[in-house]
Amino acid sequence: MITISVNIHAPLSEVWDKWISVDGVQHWAFASDDWAAEGIENDVKPGGAFKSRNFAKDGSFEFIFGGTYDTVDPKKRVTYTLGDGRKVEVMFDETPDGVRMSQLFEPEAENPEKQQQEGWQAYLDNFKKYVESSH
Repeated sequence: MITISVNIHAPLSEVWDKWISVDGVQHWAFASDDWAAEGIENDVKPGGAFKSRNFAKDGSFEFIFGGTYDTVDPKKRVTYTLGDGRKVEVMFDETPDGVRMSQLFEPEAENPEKQQQEGWQAYLDNFKKYVESSH
């Protein structure tokens, strides 16, 4: 498992709402400003599906990110299974300064683990930036 985390200076309810809302996801679900996400679906409940089309704005690459929620404990912990069978756990921990959000995920075999960690961290950093800029 690979672990990434970020500290977000915002109330837990706001962090949770922006992480699960379809409108929120379109503002942060990409690693850098030259990427975007669209076609977002997010049914946050056990057995519920999620997906988005992530694409480079220059048209050079795209992929569908999706899977199914396994457990949902609102504002605390979510687990899901990606379309390729890998497992992910997301934790929301309230702190005196806001929320510490952590993700553990199973790496895929195609890319180096360090590259995967950096890519997933970029998504989480983008989420932090989105929440804090709209807070």
